[in-house]
Amino acid sequence: MFVSITGLKPKGFIGRVRFWLLTIPASSAAQKAEGVLFCEFKTRNGYQQTLTVWETKKHMMAYRASPAHVRAMKATSQIGSGKVFGYETDSIPSWNDALIEFDSKGREV
Repeated sequence: MFVSITGLKPKGFIGRVRFWLLTIPASSAAQKAEGVLFCEFKTRNGYQQTLTVWETKKHMMAYRASPAHVRAMKATSQIGSGKVFGYETDSIPSWNDALIEFDSKGREV
């Protein structure tokens, strides 16, 4: 399995509006994507966090290339700042375990 965890902190009111306008279609696409095993969202310390688990990294990469996700990624700098991290695992992690990995190994976007 492949775990992908992201965190984006929108800048100001306009950043939050852009975030939600782009996130709703991207989130819907993720939940319906081939190979997705787990897909949840939460807010933590002002960051909008996404935790997805995929059958394989190939499945995650196919979703990453989807139109809804590409539109959202192109607007990241206009929305705010954040981090991403992905890793292989044998089981679906808890949010706590995934966030520990994310906090220590995530890279800035």
